[in-house]
Amino acid sequence: MATGEKKYFVPLESNPELFTELIHKLGVSKRLAFHDLLTLSPSDTELLSFIPRPALALIFVIPAPDGYSAQLRVEEKDIPRHDKCGEEEDVMFYYQTIGNACGLYATLHAVSNGEARTFVEPSSHIARLIEHCTPLNSAQRIAALESDSELEEAHASVGFRGNTAPPEDLTVEPHFAYMTFVKSHKTGRLYQLEGCRQGPVDLGCVLSEDEDMLSGKALCAVKEFVQKAGKGIEVGYSAMALSVTESGEES
Repeated sequence: MATGEKKYFVPLESNPELFTELIHKLGVSKRLAFHDLLTLSPSDTELLSFIPRPALALIFVIPAPDGYSAQLRVEEKDIPRHDKCGEEEDVMFYYQTIGNACGLYATLHAVSNGEARTFVEPSSHIARLIEHCTPLNSAQRIAALESDSELEEAHASVGFRGNTAPPEDLTVEPHFAYMTFVKSHKTGRLYQLEGCRQGPVDLGCVLSEDEDMLSGKALCAVKEFVQKAGKGIEVGYSAMALSVTESGEES
């Protein structure tokens, strides 16, 4: 859905079932699914035990005040814009230019990076999209996503099915923001990815081959970042983990 020159989508509700349906529609194996993440404390073993392992990516939703995107641009005004591609990139990054589509961009970041890439079905739409976007610069990736009608249709098919009614005015920036945390499939470094930023944020944490996104090291780094993003407030966010579910049927 577009208004004038800028394209706007219906905001995605933070619902693991809807996000799981979206990645399956795009062509990710049904062995992967999103699950509610109810704690960021490594010592909370009981709550963490409900999430299948390994966890390959985390998606967070945090409160976003009016002008959130503009505030980030001011904070990052001295940071060069990310324009790497292919082998130059430690993680694959997509700039967000489609309004209200932060949930979609968070999903793309989750499945385009880390071990999740190995669960992308060959010849699927998401496989073709990743292959097409890998050698492109930032402007070319923006154009690829904005012109992708199949991606837009998949998003719309789940966007209109949440428990929250779509906003009447899609041009109004929502009061929440999605961000993704991934482990680089190249170096094991932990990154925060958010399409309205200048580029990936390196959290200064390197995970070993056997450490997933719910390892103590990853959770501590993510918790520290989320607390800073929320100005020290530990409440008011929701989170999902993208995990390998061995009982899932192959697509």
